[in-house]
Amino acid sequence: MAANRLGELLVRNKLIDEKQLAKALEDQKASGGRLGASLVKLGYLQEEDLAAFLSRQYGVPSINLSEFEIDQSVIQLIPTEVVQKYQLVPVNRAGATLIVAMADPSNIFAIDDIKFMTGYNVEVVVAAEACIKQAIDKYYDQSASFDDVMGDLDDIDLEVIDDGDDVDLGELQQATEDAPVVKLVNLILTDAIKKKASDIHIEPYERSFRVRYRIDGVLHEVMKPPLKLKNAITSRVKIMSEMDIAERRLPQDGRIKIKLPGGNDMDYRVNCLPTLFGEKICLRLLDKSNLQLDMTKLGYEEQPLKWFKEQIHKPFGMVLVTGPTGSGKTVSLYSALAELNKVTENISTAEDPVEFNFAGINQVQMHEEIGLNFASALRAFLRQDPDIIMIGEIRDFETAEIGVKAALTGHLVLSTLHTNDAPSTVNRLLNMGIEPFLVASAVNLITAQRLGRRLCQECKIPDEIPRETLLQAGVAEENLDGFVCYKGEGCSICNDTGYKGRVGLYQVMPMFEELREMILAGANTAEIKHESMRLGVKTMRQAGIIKLAEGVTSFEEVLRCTIADD
Repeated sequence: MAANRLGELLVRNKLIDEKQLAKALEDQKASGGRLGASLVKLGYLQEEDLAAFLSRQYGVPSINLSEFEIDQSVIQLIPTEVVQKYQLVPVNRAGATLIVAMADPSNIFAIDDIKFMTGYNVEVVVAAEACIKQAIDKYYDQSASFDDVMGDLDDIDLEVIDDGDDVDLGELQQATEDAPVVKLVNLILTDAIKKKASDIHIEPYERSFRVRYRIDGVLHEVMKPPLKLKNAITSRVKIMSEMDIAERRLPQDGRIKIKLPGGNDMDYRVNCLPTLFGEKICLRLLDKSNLQLDMTKLGYEEQPLKWFKEQIHKPFGMVLVTGPTGSGKTVSLYSALAELNKVTENISTAEDPVEFNFAGINQVQMHEEIGLNFASALRAFLRQDPDIIMIGEIRDFETAEIGVKAALTGHLVLSTLHTNDAPSTVNRLLNMGIEPFLVASAVNLITAQRLGRRLCQECKIPDEIPRETLLQAGVAEENLDGFVCYKGEGCSICNDTGYKGRVGLYQVMPMFEELREMILAGANTAEIKHESMRLGVKTMRQAGIIKLAEGVTSFEEVLRCTIADD
C-alpha cells in the first residue's frame, strides 16, 4: 500500500491525525523504511493496532508470529534475500497453498514473486513488522555462527607478535585479510546489531582474549577468540575504521559505516586504547533508525517534562543535562534540539564526536590536535549570530565561562556535565571557578538522568518484596498498601534476561527563585537538594519508584541505578 494511501486511510479511521501523519512521513523520508514502522516508532500507533487495521482493511487474518514455531522445510521455500527485500515470512504449507505473513498485504509484486518462485498458491496473513523482523533473525540467520568461524580459525596458523617486537606490517596486513578473520569481525559487528547491543568491547588480557556486548546497559561476554588472533582482529577493526595500524602506543578514534539489508545504515564510533597486553577496542553502535526524538516517549513524568519544555523554549539561559557516560544525555539534548529546530532559529552544536547528523542544524566536530576544542568553537559560534548553542560537554573553566556568558547575553545554551545528580551540578560549576551570582543568573534548569532496564512485557510476573525492604528503599508508607512489584521470569523474546529495552529515570530541577537565593548565600549540595524536594522536584530514587509502581522496571534495577535519598 502506498504510504500516502495508508496514511489517508488511518486518518479517515481516526487512528492518527493529520499532524501525526505529516511527522511520520517526514521521519520515513529521513530514515527510510515503511510508513507503518515510522508511526509505531514515533508512538502514534501500536504494532498490534496497525496489524488489526490492515487485517480488517484487506479481509485477511492477523497472527502473532511469536506464538508459532515454523518448520525448517517451509523456511527453505523462500530465500533469505527475498524475505529481507519484502519483509515477509513463510508460516505454513497446506497442500498447494503457502501461507505467508506480511507487514504490507497489498504488496502484489511480493506475492507474484513468491508464486513464481515456489509454484505454490499464496495465502497472505498480516503480522506486526517487529515480529516479522524477529522471525527473519531467528530463522534466516545465514551468517556463519561463532562455532563455524572458530572452526575455520583452527585451520590457520598465525604467529603471535610479541608486544615488544617490531611489527611486520606486511604480515599483519595479510593476517587481517584472511577470510576467517574478516568473517569473524563481520560476525561480531552484525551479531551486535541483532542482539540490540549499544557497545562492543574487544579486550586483550595476558592469557585470554574476549568480546563483550553491552545490552540494555549491562555487559555480557559473547565469545573468546584464540589469543593468537589478538593482533589480526584488532588490526582488522583499525583498518575498517581508517586508523593507523602501525601506531600501537597512542589512543585513536575512528568510525565504521555499514549498510544493512533494507537500506538502513549503521555507524560504529570506534576507540582504540593501548593497554598492558595489547589494544582494547570499544565500538559504540549509532543507529539513527532507532533514535527516539519524541520527548514524550523518553520516560519523563508529566510535570518534569512540562518544566523541561518550558525552559528550552525560553530565548536565553542555560539548560544542563547531567549523568554518567551512556545515560542517554545526548539523546535528551538531540530531542530538545529536534523540538527547537525551526527555519527561524540559527542552531549550532560543538560535539565530540558528532553522533547523528540533522538537517537544519550546524554541527561542528571537535579536533583537539589542531586546537578546535569546545572553547574555541564556542567563541566562533558567538560570531555566527546564533540563537541556540549546544556544547557537547563542559569540561573546564574556559568552556563553562564562555557558555555562561553566552546564556546571559541572549542565547539559549544546552550542554552536558558529568555529575551524580542535579543539585551537585551547582557545586561542580562553582568548583570550576564560575562565580555563584553567574551560576544563579545563567542556569534555567538542570536535569540528571540514568537509564534503567525495562521489564520484558511477555514474561514479567509479580515479585514479593517485604514491606520493610520497600520502606528502606524509599517507598512512602501511605503507598505500601496495594504496591505491586514485578520481575522478569525470562523468555525467548528477551533472551532469558527478563528485560527488553531501557527506560529513562530523570531528576528535573528548574532553578526556582528560592534555589537561586540559596546559591548566592553559599548553600551546600545537601541543602539545595532538600529545598528542591520541598519545591516538588523528584529525586532519581523517587523517579525509579514511580517506574517500579507502574510495572515498567524491577526492584533490583531501581537499586542498581539509583542511590537512597538522605
